[in-house]
Amino acid sequence: MKAYWQLTLAQLRLFARNKQVLFWSLGFPVFFMLVLGSFMGGGNGISLNGLLIDQDRSEASAKISQSLLQNSALQMEAADDVEAALEQLKKGDIELVVLLPAGLEDDMASLAAQIQLYTNETNRTVSDLAVTLVVQAADALSKEAVGYTPAITVQAQGVESLNLGYIDFLVPGIVAMMIMNNNLNGVAGQIASWRERGILRRMQSTPLKASSFIAAQITARLLLNGLQAVIVLLIAQGVFGTQMRGSWLLLIFLVVLGTLAFMSIGFIIAGLAKTPESAGPIAGFVSFPLLFLGGVFFPISNMPDFLQPIVKLLPIAHLSTGMRQVMNVGAGLGDIAGDVLLLTGWLIAAFAAASLTFKWE
Repeated sequence: MKAYWQLTLAQLRLFARNKQVLFWSLGFPVFFMLVLGSFMGGGNGISLNGLLIDQDRSEASAKISQSLLQNSALQMEAADDVEAALEQLKKGDIELVVLLPAGLEDDMASLAAQIQLYTNETNRTVSDLAVTLVVQAADALSKEAVGYTPAITVQAQGVESLNLGYIDFLVPGIVAMMIMNNNLNGVAGQIASWRERGILRRMQSTPLKASSFIAAQITARLLLNGLQAVIVLLIAQGVFGTQMRGSWLLLIFLVVLGTLAFMSIGFIIAGLAKTPESAGPIAGFVSFPLLFLGGVFFPISNMPDFLQPIVKLLPIAHLSTGMRQVMNVGAGLGDIAGDVLLLTGWLIAAFAAASLTFKWE
């Protein structure tokens, strides 16, 4: 037991003395979160910039102008010069131009009225959204003109508003990314380096048990990861106002489970890598795709359908999803049981494989 505690403290001292490790394991994720959160974390709303040109100057055109100008999804400004407006659209300064032509109100009587909408087709998503918003405004005016009364109406009633922004999605993903990098890349590189330098061989020649060595590594990294996760979450709360709606204990449990799972994978890579130089590329080959396939920066549901069954088997996908459910929704253990079971399965399978591939020399 004494050797276990000494090794744990020695490992923590190594972390504290290595400034590069501290930066890449904690400083870089915090910096990454602050940058992305500052630019993209203000909310999840969509707003299109455009110009509105009213050449009709009638009561009907005034109504549709008011509808477009008051739409929160559109940031419209009045303009007069059509050619100048289209030039701004081509340059990408705006996303749409709405032209209400002269004679619009007169043409409504003969059901021949048309609104001209100009969009930049290089961004089809924005173009389609602009068409939808303008069509809705025109449709409302058309129904009012003919006295249309809907036979069926929809009554929408909100049960609970979470008011979540991109930063609320991002922070759990950043913590999951940090856990993966610290343990998968960190363990693989450190163990491979110690093996090459003969440190593991000298440890093996002492009365030290392998179980004590591995337990000390696990404890030190658990303490480090837990502290780093809390620091990142507190910074996110202080800077961006993110909330913790669930249990801190359950969140720490996920941090522990994720740490153990990725440590086991790191030991596998350390066992397969013959040199520290090869350990880094192998770890990067594994971890880099997981950053983009594991739901760290954008939802898994946005990925192609053929990829989703594969992605849903990845450990980081369930670690980030479980943490989001706890933080953003206040989920309990029963709600994230599937994520916990899959992470546990990865832990057991990776630990068994690590036991077979780990070498002292």
